[in-house]
Amino acid sequence: MAFLFIGLWTPAEAETDYPRVPEPMVFDMMRPLGAKRGELEVNTLATTSLSGPDKTIQWAPEVEYALTDGFAIEGELPFVDGRLVELKLGLQAAFGAFNGGRSAHGVQYLGIYDRDARHYRNSFAYMLAHRYNGRWSSISMAGLGDVSFSGGHGRNAAIVNHSFFYDSMEGQVLGLELNYRGGTDGYVLAMPQIHQRLAAKINVQAGIGAERPRGEVFRPKAGVRLVREF
Repeated sequence: MAFLFIGLWTPAEAETDYPRVPEPMVFDMMRPLGAKRGELEVNTLATTSLSGPDKTIQWAPEVEYALTDGFAIEGELPFVDGRLVELKLGLQAAFGAFNGGRSAHGVQYLGIYDRDARHYRNSFAYMLAHRYNGRWSSISMAGLGDVSFSGGHGRNAAIVNHSFFYDSMEGQVLGLELNYRGGTDGYVLAMPQIHQRLAAKINVQAGIGAERPRGEVFRPKAGVRLVREF
């Protein structure tokens, strides 16, 4: 799969001209588009429902590394409370910037092993980032979130993410993230969030929003991601 991404990815002329666009808190990227070789990040996202029968905490430590300019890899370990439920390996490739350096695009792949069901599935998404001006920016992702090659588990579920961001002050970003996933395990999520720089290489992202799993009602949901860059 890595060879597929390397084949699609062209080390674009605009390597140094990518727009500066924040990463969504929930639908995490593997470093920003146009990341430079050697960039390393460790982060952990934790989310939980604030009402309803599900009182578990979903959390996932991950490591992201830019193997070369515009091409990053990620390893992630999703937990439910204290139980490891999945193993994830991600790849992300930037195709380059355009529109005078205000826009950029790329693709993301996730290979996921479900330890309970004991099967593999895959996630693919196309990403489009845009910087409107010095304050406003957005990123959109669309693809398939449940492509499985294990017998009896295969199905294609659409995934869509659109996030708006507003640079409110130095070191602080306000955002609204909208997520949709189809399929039997699908959901709709709206997550207002704040990104706050705590130190030169340490950032925290936090939000409270609402999630509606397929066939259920909207319930409040909270999340926080702690990010450490190296």
